[in-house]
Amino acid sequence: MNSIKLKTLTRLAVACAMGISFQTTTMSAENTDWKAGLISPVANPIYFEDPRITTEARPIFLQHWLPDTFKFAGGSAPLGGDVRVYALQLRYALTERLAFIATKDGYIEFRPDNTLTHAYGWADLAAGFKYALLDDAEKQLLITPGITITLPTGGNDVFQGSGSGEWNLFASAVKGWDDFHVTGNLGFRIPNDFSKQTAQAHYSLQLDYRTCDYFIPFVVMNGYTILSEGDDKLLGAVPLNTEMYDLINFGSTDAKGETQITLGSGFRSKITERIVAGIAYEVGVTDPKGIFDSRLTVDMILRF
Repeated sequence: MNSIKLKTLTRLAVACAMGISFQTTTMSAENTDWKAGLISPVANPIYFEDPRITTEARPIFLQHWLPDTFKFAGGSAPLGGDVRVYALQLRYALTERLAFIATKDGYIEFRPDNTLTHAYGWADLAAGFKYALLDDAEKQLLITPGITITLPTGGNDVFQGSGSGEWNLFASAVKGWDDFHVTGNLGFRIPNDFSKQTAQAHYSLQLDYRTCDYFIPFVVMNGYTILSEGDDKLLGAVPLNTEMYDLINFGSTDAKGETQITLGSGFRSKITERIVAGIAYEVGVTDPKGIFDSRLTVDMILRF
């Protein structure tokens, strides 16, 4: 009789242990969010959009070095110097899948070495929405299309405020393999006035590996291909054969078909659950470089 009771109690204990173990495993799996291990892109902050839906404020500083020689169709000219940008991006999750995004604003210091004066002024404003169309936790796959519009509110002295606005149609995606992630972005910049601004395809690719919260290194590629050319002679009689990537749309008159590529690397640090910092350094690798020699981008993300 005692033997039967002992066996019964043993079976009950094993069953309870298995039940508790199963419940703990299930709860742990349910509470694990694979997206928490992802990082936001640092380089190309205006157009390389994080596919996650978040609520955050993101201060950004850009130190952009100009090439010593500016090549344009028909000749070249000495340039040198730098451009500095101080900006603040905002994102607000309206639902778990839909977010409002404010991607461009800030103050620009345009300081070339070989011109008569420097220029200072405000950047154009850009905002829009993005929607997480596919969120597959099992496959660690997230795809988020979106749209923004840039309003010509900035200062002409820093090559802002041109045209009648510009649309950006894009899709961002990320695929994860536990600690390794590939993030990409493809989009099209479509001006309302094709005579004053050029249409462009932009594309980005980032590979990162999470070694620990404080050091998440990445390599990144950003590119732009000019799809149309302006005819407004924005800079007088000089036919430009280049654009300035994300920051300035010159409406270049001789740039159709040109592709500009940058390569870079950097890292992010998760300081706390709500504060993340990042740094990236890029160099232009195609010819003509236009006015992109190299760039340092530093940001901090404050999530709410």
